[in-house]
Amino acid sequence: MQAKQILLVEDDQRLSESISRTLGRKGYEVSPVFDGTAGLQKALDSSFDLVILDVVLPGLDGYAICGELRRQKPRLPILMLTALDDTEDRLKGFEQGTDDYLAKPFDIRELHARMQALLRRNEFIEESQTQTKLWIANLEMNLLNKAVIRDGEKLELTAKEYALLEYLLLHQNRLITKAELLKEVWGLNFDPGTNIVEVYIAYLRKKVDRNFEPKLIQTKAGQGYVLRPEH
Repeated sequence: MQAKQILLVEDDQRLSESISRTLGRKGYEVSPVFDGTAGLQKALDSSFDLVILDVVLPGLDGYAICGELRRQKPRLPILMLTALDDTEDRLKGFEQGTDDYLAKPFDIRELHARMQALLRRNEFIEESQTQTKLWIANLEMNLLNKAVIRDGEKLELTAKEYALLEYLLLHQNRLITKAELLKEVWGLNFDPGTNIVEVYIAYLRKKVDRNFEPKLIQTKAGQGYVLRPEH
């Protein structure tokens, strides 16, 4: 099996060397870069399976890099590292399109577990793309150009809103728990103690359901969510 290619954009050389050495022992090929501008260029010029991206970098910061990568390589998994462990900073990262967020200092085992979750999710989506569209009722998602149409109207979604809706569409008509969404959409194997799932369900419901019928995103109190037309 070909080794997974990882781009590591981290300006702390000691941390970068430690991550590279540990992941190398686990069979990954890691390309370390210490500058934001150079990191973005390398990510765009080469093919990687996943990007590990620090937030505070010389040159471009991690948010700017993440936003540009999401525009040009929408399927590339991105895991952001930061010493900023504030909810607003995490939300800013998710708005720019990061798939997951890990606060420093962290255990390398947790970093690896989150990487594995993102890589598995990406492989699952790629396998499903023999199907180019997902739909339910009068909502359609084009997996090739990432367009979402509801009753003939194009919806403008952020990267994380799109990822959440995509997961709901792939598992429509069944109950999906908050824990499952945290794991599969955010790459978190634990509850971070925030209401981030509820916040993004509200964002998505506002765009997908507010001005349309039938309502699609159903909340099951204390259980989770179901994507199916309301009768």
